[in-house]
Amino acid sequence: MRKTFLFSMAVLAVLGMILSACAPAAPAPATENAPANQAPAATNPPAAQAPAGQVTLRVLVHQNPPMVDYMNTFNQKFQSKYPNVTVDMSVVNANDLSTVTQTRLTAGDVDVVDMFGFANGSQAYMKKVDPPNWQTLIDAGYLMDITDQPFVKNYDPAAIKDAGTYNGKVYEVNLGRVVYSGIFYNKDMFDANKVNVPTTWSELVTACETFKKANIPCMTAGGKDGWPIFVGGYGLLGSLFPDQAALVQGLWTGTMKWNDAKPLEMWKKYQIYARDMMESGASGIAGDAAPGRFASGAVAMFPGGSWYASAIEAAQPSFKWGYIPFPGSDNAADNKYLFGKYDQGWVIAAKTPNKDAAIQYLTEFSDPASYQAFANAVGFIPTQANVTLNTQIGKEVAPYQANFKVGYEQYWVAPKGAGQYANPWASYFKPFGTYDDPQALADKVQADLQSGLDAVK
Repeated sequence: MRKTFLFSMAVLAVLGMILSACAPAAPAPATENAPANQAPAATNPPAAQAPAGQVTLRVLVHQNPPMVDYMNTFNQKFQSKYPNVTVDMSVVNANDLSTVTQTRLTAGDVDVVDMFGFANGSQAYMKKVDPPNWQTLIDAGYLMDITDQPFVKNYDPAAIKDAGTYNGKVYEVNLGRVVYSGIFYNKDMFDANKVNVPTTWSELVTACETFKKANIPCMTAGGKDGWPIFVGGYGLLGSLFPDQAALVQGLWTGTMKWNDAKPLEMWKKYQIYARDMMESGASGIAGDAAPGRFASGAVAMFPGGSWYASAIEAAQPSFKWGYIPFPGSDNAADNKYLFGKYDQGWVIAAKTPNKDAAIQYLTEFSDPASYQAFANAVGFIPTQANVTLNTQIGKEVAPYQANFKVGYEQYWVAPKGAGQYANPWASYFKPFGTYDDPQALADKVQADLQSGLDAVK
C-alpha cells in the first residue's frame, strides 16, 4: 500500500520527517457467510446494460504492483466477456494520481479512476481551509453519482458512508481498509509469564510491570523515525475519544481544548506509554527494523499498524503473535475499536461517453468472487462483508471488524497558522521529544492550535 497518509501527517506537523511506513494493508476477517477457508461463490453480477458497439474504456490506476498485476488479469477476463470493449489502463505514481486525475477528468479523456478514500473533507465549521481534491471534483461536477447503482450494495454500508459519500450521495466504492491503532503481542511470552491479554489501561500497565520484573522489555517501535511512536499511540487516543469526528469538530469550535481534563488524561497516559512502556533504546530503532525485533522475541508487544504483519511473518514465519486494540481506557467497552483509514476506491467520470461500459466494469469487479481475488492479491482488509482473507492478521482483526472507525488524522484539517505542536502526538515526550511535563505539553499544544484558530477568525 502507499505511504500517503503518514506523509500527510508529517507535513501537517511540520516535523520534516519522511514517513516511510505504510506497507500493504492487513487482510480481513471471516464472516458467518464466508468461512476463512472458503472464497465466496461466483455469482452473476447485478444486471447492467451491456455496452453496445466498439468501446475503448479508459481506466486510470496508481502504481501498486500487486494491484496492477491483478487489474491486468481482470482486464483480460473482462475483455473476453465483452469483446467489444477494449480496456486502456494507465498507471501513474501514487503521488501523481490526484493531479493526473484532475487533469484527465477536466480534459474528458478518462472513464474510470482509482481514487483514494474520501478524507480530510472541508466541513462547515472549518474556516478558510482548502478542500481536498475529491471534494473539489465533486463540487465541479466531474464525478458520477452512483448512489443507485446495484453494485454499490455489495460493499459495507459503513465503508460507503465513510469513504465514498458526500452530501448524501455516493460517488465512490472503496476497496480496502488499513488499521493502525492496535498492538501486536507475543503469545508464547504472555503464556510463559502468565499474563492475560489486556483489555483495559490498568491491565496493560500491570502487564508491562510483570514483564519488566522478568527482565523483558514491554514494547518496542521504530522511534528513530519518529512517526511510529505517535502512530502507535493512536489507539490510546481513539479509546479515550471514540468519536474522532466529534473530537475534531470540538477542537475547531472550541468546545474541546487539548488542555481540558479529558485530554490531560490522554497526555499523562501518553507519557507512560513513551517513557515507561517503550523499551530503553527504542529511540534508536529504525521503523523498518522494529517488526523484526519484535519477531525475534526480544519484547512482549509492538504497537503499530496492520501493515507490519507481513514483515513480522517474513522475519519469523513460525512466530506466534496476536493483535488487539490498544486498551487506553479503564472501561473495556471503550477499547473495542480499531481505528484506521480507507485506501483506494473506484469512481466514474460524470461526463464519460462510455457510461454503460464503465458501470459494467465496476459491476464485474464488485462481484464477490472477483473482489475476493482482488483482496487476496492486494492484501486489503476488505470492504465487502462476505469477503475475507485467511491470514493471521485477518483472523486477529475479525472480532473487531464491525467496530472499525476512521481515525483522527483522516478528519483533521489544521487551521492555517497553527503551530507545529498542534497535534495529539505521544512522540513529544522524552525520550523521543523534549517534554516531560504533561500539563506543560497540553498547554503548548493548545496554544499552537489556538494561534491557528485565532488567525482564521
